[in-house]
Amino acid sequence: MVNVHEAKTNLSRLLVRVEAGEEITIARAGHPFARLVPLAAAASSGPRIPGRFKGMFGPLTVEEAMTPLPPDHAGLTPSSTDPLSPR
Repeated sequence: MVNVHEAKTNLSRLLVRVEAGEEITIARAGHPFARLVPLAAAASSGPRIPGRFKGMFGPLTVEEAMTPLPPDHAGLTPSSTDPLSPR
């Protein structure tokens, strides 16, 4: 456990320890309040694959994409400044 002043002074050294897998507890006035912990490896889910979700959401035509949603969709109302709303 390290105090706040020591953590601020030695942050780089503490991060090296965290990078090695250690968890560091930071205390204020002797009471622990934060932890420095290593993040889970981002590569654990595997490499990103382009097109992985292709075909999962069904086809969407240009007309469907450009059709405005109905005003009652999700409880939203058109803005008075909306250029597409009827005046």
